[in-house]
Amino acid sequence: MEKQYRIAVLGDGAWGTALALNLHSNGHRTAVWGAFPENIEAMRRDRENRRFLPGVPLPEDLELIPDMGKAVSGCDMLILASPSQYLRGTLQLLKKSLSPDQVLVNIAKGIEVGTLLRMSQLCEEVLGPVKHYAALSGPSHAEEVSRGIPTLVTVASRDPRTARLVQKVFMNPRFRVYRSSDLIGVELGGALKNVFAVAAGILDGIGMGDNAKAALMTRGIAELARLGVKLGGRRATFGGLSGIGDLIVTCMSRHSRNRYVGEELGKGRKLDEIIQSMNMVVAEGVRTCEAAKALADSVGVETPLINGVYDVLFRDRSPREIITELMTRKARRE
Repeated sequence: MEKQYRIAVLGDGAWGTALALNLHSNGHRTAVWGAFPENIEAMRRDRENRRFLPGVPLPEDLELIPDMGKAVSGCDMLILASPSQYLRGTLQLLKKSLSPDQVLVNIAKGIEVGTLLRMSQLCEEVLGPVKHYAALSGPSHAEEVSRGIPTLVTVASRDPRTARLVQKVFMNPRFRVYRSSDLIGVELGGALKNVFAVAAGILDGIGMGDNAKAALMTRGIAELARLGVKLGGRRATFGGLSGIGDLIVTCMSRHSRNRYVGEELGKGRKLDEIIQSMNMVVAEGVRTCEAAKALADSVGVETPLINGVYDVLFRDRSPREIITELMTRKARRE
């Protein structure tokens, strides 16, 4: 019999809940902690996460714990499931309860605005050197994972033993996990693809067709790889699950929150109105776009698509005007 691990998922959003269900189905003793006690209490009462993952029942023995210290005590593995811009606060709460031997698996996809830190860098800044750290990323909507629809992801760690352990703990016939040592590339792929998903939604919102979206996705992965390699990732990583795989699913899917934000922008709604209407559901690509542009500027990498999304989000420019600018740029080789 495989060893049963004790695992806490720190974050009660859709993705954290879906992975908690996956880990529970693998036979691990699994708990979910949330920053808002009232939501944890509602999940206990309803045995369902109606706010973030409605319609998916929660097993009676899936623990739901509002106290951080109790949630992580005695755990072998902690899943960092807070949105990227809120992860610092979660880590500050975790710091006093963390044990050096606990494995940290980050599933947030973003870059912290202001510091421009990737999530592994943020962990080290707040917690100090982390002995066992991994990032899990890939084309994986919570709505499908929670219902057992086949999904493939990548786990990246600088420590091969940590990567193998996380792979073993998460993997089953419905959730296939590959390993990578390219932590930088996997983190950047998961973060930056959300910006292009906003762009894909904008195209949908203004009524562009398949040609435009295919062009966006193709040039998007080229732009992502160009910036990612400059920042230390391996080019091959961006052609894998955590790069082009995640880009495809988040640009195309009806489940994609980032694509939805872009679609509403394309229809003429204002960003603040869209965000307020989402009832605390986070679209990572909005803030990541801000950080991505700053990162690209800091290392001198040309990112016309990221810049275009930034101008729509934060400078209130017309999407059609941006598209015209992109289409009339100087001719060049592919």
